[in-house]
Amino acid sequence: MNVSLPEDLKSFVDSQVNDGNYGSTSEYVRDLIRRDQDRRQLRAALLEGARSPIVGPADAAYFASLRSRTETDT
Repeated sequence: MNVSLPEDLKSFVDSQVNDGNYGSTSEYVRDLIRRDQDRRQLRAALLEGARSPIVGPADAAYFASLRSRTETDT
């Protein structure tokens, strides 16, 4: 796969690699793709939650029950 970039974007990617943030331009692009996937998954989960019915108040008891469920899951 080849990607054409304008000079200013190419310089930016090169600087990310040269600064030691990434080992190569391919690694930088892979990281961007993974971050985009994560962002899309998070957005889908948030939208799903926003569409779901409200089942009760999110008070201290609710968060305590979440904590206890999490502690028993580990």
